[in-house]
Amino acid sequence: MLSLAKTTGYAVEAMSYLDPPGGRPAGLRNIARRARVPYAYLAKRMPELVAAGLVRSVRGKRGGILLARPPEEITLLQISEAVEARQWLGRCLLGLVTCSDERACPVHNFWKDARQQIESTLRSTTLADVIAHEQRMAHSRAAR
Repeated sequence: MLSLAKTTGYAVEAMSYLDPPGGRPAGLRNIARRARVPYAYLAKRMPELVAAGLVRSVRGKRGGILLARPPEEITLLQISEAVEARQWLGRCLLGLVTCSDERACPVHNFWKDARQQIESTLRSTTLADVIAHEQRMAHSRAAR
């Protein structure tokens, strides 16, 4: 089954627990625990998120990590590209090296259209959307 890598899922999950700019920085271990993301994995990905301008690292006694921009301004595509480039968008669904618009495999047009739809959805879905969804789900579970 096609899906984004666990790396992107972990990054989205961790970022959903960060305060926006001007908020309170959180320690990496605390973020990992709350997001249920392995600490070592998260520690390797944070520099990529910082380099992409998605999170900010604050040094010092009260330091930690927080979002570099409001969650409404951070898309899932930006997060995915920061931690795994565009690896999930392989040129050919079948993995054929020779597949191209000029020499298409049997599923080329389907995959080309699907890639465009996936990219469009990731570009239009923000971290704020994920946070709101998680809050709705938590509220729904609590109401049961």
